[in-house]
Amino acid sequence: MASCMTESFKVHSCAHKRIHDKNDFEVEPTEKQRITMLSDKPVRKSNKENSMCNVTIKTKESHSENHKKHEKKAPKQEKAKHEFLDKLYEMMIKDGFMKARDRNEKVVEFSYPEELKQKIDFDLGSKTSDEKILSLCQDIIKYSVKVAHPRFFNQLYGGLDEYSLGGCWLTETMNASLYTYEVSPVFSLMERVVIDKMLGKIGFEDGDAMFCPGGSISNMYALNIARYFKYPEVKKKGIKGIPDICAFTSEKCHYSIGKGVAFMGMGLDNLINVKTDANGKMIPEDLEKKILEAKAEGKTPYFVNATAGTTVFGAFDPIDEIADICQKYNLWMHVDGAWGGGALLSKTYSPLLKGVERADSMTWNPHKLMGVPQQCSLVFTKHKGLLEQCHSANASYLFQQDKFYDVSYDTGDKSIQCGRKNDVLKLWIMWKNKGDEGFERDIDNQFECAKYLAQLVQEREGFELMLEPQCTNVCFYYIPKRLRGLERTPEWWNEISKVGPKVKEGMMKAGSMMVGYQPDGDFVNFFRMIISNLDTVKSDMDFVVDEIDRLGKDL
Repeated sequence: MASCMTESFKVHSCAHKRIHDKNDFEVEPTEKQRITMLSDKPVRKSNKENSMCNVTIKTKESHSENHKKHEKKAPKQEKAKHEFLDKLYEMMIKDGFMKARDRNEKVVEFSYPEELKQKIDFDLGSKTSDEKILSLCQDIIKYSVKVAHPRFFNQLYGGLDEYSLGGCWLTETMNASLYTYEVSPVFSLMERVVIDKMLGKIGFEDGDAMFCPGGSISNMYALNIARYFKYPEVKKKGIKGIPDICAFTSEKCHYSIGKGVAFMGMGLDNLINVKTDANGKMIPEDLEKKILEAKAEGKTPYFVNATAGTTVFGAFDPIDEIADICQKYNLWMHVDGAWGGGALLSKTYSPLLKGVERADSMTWNPHKLMGVPQQCSLVFTKHKGLLEQCHSANASYLFQQDKFYDVSYDTGDKSIQCGRKNDVLKLWIMWKNKGDEGFERDIDNQFECAKYLAQLVQEREGFELMLEPQCTNVCFYYIPKRLRGLERTPEWWNEISKVGPKVKEGMMKAGSMMVGYQPDGDFVNFFRMIISNLDTVKSDMDFVVDEIDRLGKDL
């Protein structure tokens, strides 16, 4: 499928061949060098062929014999005991996992900051006994928010799948860093399988991707590779060596787009907000208008961000129409699907992202709608080789090109990080357990729960739905008895704005559930209910309206 960008810059695909400048930074090869690279296929030499210059490569048997010869006899020791880990494991299973998912338990045992400082000994200094540390761990569980609880609806994540949790524990045990195959062989292969699977779901036939520490960083990657794609000289010359570029995004987009533009030195004045309709979707006509205005002012448009599932309303921008405009003006199109990307796993709801295969890049957070534990985020691009071209520094102590294995599995130079945590195992093991069908069932259930809650809100006295849910965000007002039926004056709205904070205080102190509230534009505080826990069912939606009514009716 064609990209929104025309071929103004060609990325060479030979990852094993690199051209360096005098500072050892990778630079765009000359035409002659590119032709040479494309025609020169690497030859992987066997260990036998590498035994040149009279160097003998020891076999497994000779190494073993040599090791035995020089091995010092270790003193006899008693069988190792792991009493601390055994007891902590039991505690995590019982209180951190089982009780945390029990609807009869509290979502939170709330304490004010100064109170909590008295309840938990946070100070560091002298050595602490195992017994005391285990007691502290018990308190940590007690006073932490139970995000695994089926009635935690506060953020765009929640729940706790046991297979994925097992993957988290195994991840920490292995303590791998994914920059080279030699130190992380299993997870390097695992990443490639998961990335290829998700690329297929997006529709990027021959793309690339990178696990990133969160959706905000993934969006920043997209901003950066898009700039490099159009202006590869920026890597060496910096922003002063390229035109005054600008980016476009919906006024309801995630704030990370603004952070990214500021972080990259472009300046917030060069991020242009596009108007949205009543449902929070970007208006394509206003996008084109803003592009033409920017060009008339002497700016150089280069990037458009479309959101698939906005943070507040859960809106899906019209990707296909935005892609038409990006193609018309030769602009990079990014889709921020951090929240709504999981809909691609559902045949019923994947049409919400119609046209996503036309984008140049996409952010997708499995730790949101897919229920994978934090953090698990990826940035995808259909331009293979671009991540490495943009970010590589060619550290010779890590990325030697004469290694004895296929160095295309050394993915560290695609990233701005050096050490990179293994975020793939918890996703892979969860996918192994659920299969495609299980994930589709879970995604469909979350959408159905959101629709059911919207129906309850419309039918229940005192509740008022703001708009029909597009994702699993349900936004609504609650009107206490004393304010029902009154004229909606500015004073009335001022009173309504106080309802959300008071009801939230009540549910937090009771520990019954957690639902967020917020203002947005001209809207005063309203409830923003998020369904992202795979264990949530429709009866939990009944509980939500009952609990808000109980806490708010007499305000």
